[in-house]
Amino acid sequence: MKKKYNDLIDGLTDKELLFHLYMTQIILLAISLLLGFLLFDDFAYLNTIHFDDFQIIYIGLPVGIIVVVIDIVLMKWLPSSYYDDGGLNERIFRNRSIFQIILIAALVAFSEELLFRGIIQTKVGLILASIIFAIIHYRYLFNWFLFVNIVVLSFFIGLIYAWTDNIVVTIVMHFVIDFLLGLHIKFKRIKMVDEQNKEEWLHE
Repeated sequence: MKKKYNDLIDGLTDKELLFHLYMTQIILLAISLLLGFLLFDDFAYLNTIHFDDFQIIYIGLPVGIIVVVIDIVLMKWLPSSYYDDGGLNERIFRNRSIFQIILIAALVAFSEELLFRGIIQTKVGLILASIIFAIIHYRYLFNWFLFVNIVVLSFFIGLIYAWTDNIVVTIVMHFVIDFLLGLHIKFKRIKMVDEQNKEEWLHE
C-alpha cells in the first residue's frame, strides 16, 4: 500500500501535485457547505467566526509558533525516518514562492478548520474529530510517529477551539504552523542547494 502510494506521488509533476492539493481543499470546502446545510440550522456553525477577538493574537499566533519550534527541535533530535512522509511536504513547498506558501497555508487552514473543528468536532466530539483529521492525512498512516503526531496536534487544536469558542483562533494557529513549516522546508532546501554548489565549486 505504501509503495503504491509513493509510486503514485512520484508519478506526479510538482505542478500536478499542487493542482491536486488545491482540488482537495476545494472538495473539503464543498463538503463543509453540504454538511453545514444538512446538520445545522441557518449555517449556525458560522457563528463561531469572530474576527474581533484578541485571542486570535495572544493565543492563535504564539501557540502556532510554539508548535513549529517544538516540531523543528524534534526534527533535529529524532532520526529522519520519524518525519518521512514520502517527500510530499518537501515537494509541495521547496520551489514555492513565499506568496504561494501563504496561499497554500491559508487555504488549507481555512478549509480544514471549518470542516474538522467547526462542523465535525461540534457534532461528534473532540476525540473522533481528531482521529478523522489524522486519517484524512493519508500519507501519515504509513509512519507511526507522524500519525501519533498529527492525532496529538489535532486534539490540541481541538482543545484550543473548545476553549476559545472561536474558529478564527484555530484557523490562524493552523495557518502559522503550515506557513512557518513551509518556509522552513523552502529555506532548508535553498541552503542544501547552496552547500552542494559550493562543494562542486571547490572540487573543480
